[in-house]
Amino acid sequence: MSPTLHHVAIIVADLDKAAHVYGDILGLERDARPDLKFEGLFFKLGGGQQLHLMKLKNPDANSQRPTHGGRYRHIALAVTSLAEVMAKLDELGLAYSKSKSGRDALFFYDDDGNAIELIAAK
Repeated sequence: MSPTLHHVAIIVADLDKAAHVYGDILGLERDARPDLKFEGLFFKLGGGQQLHLMKLKNPDANSQRPTHGGRYRHIALAVTSLAEVMAKLDELGLAYSKSKSGRDALFFYDDDGNAIELIAAK
């Protein structure tokens, strides 16, 4: 048995706001989504993997999150230009922090408190 990543699923409260972050800011392309009996969106991640946004009640909404997303559970996405994403985040007033390990990466939280790491693609 050799498992491979198929998708990552996260909970969001507002699909329009989440679509803005993942589609407009990060540039992910939407993918087809079957009728799953609850609202959501699928985005392509490359290599056949997907990001699933699920509009569901968040059982974890009141948990304490550290300021730096790298010290919390997170998803990591490789991007071609960290500078371009940082400019978009700055323009929108979204806070982020650079990797504390010195890697060429940054962390930010979406509107629902999901931590996202962006790593410079090599």
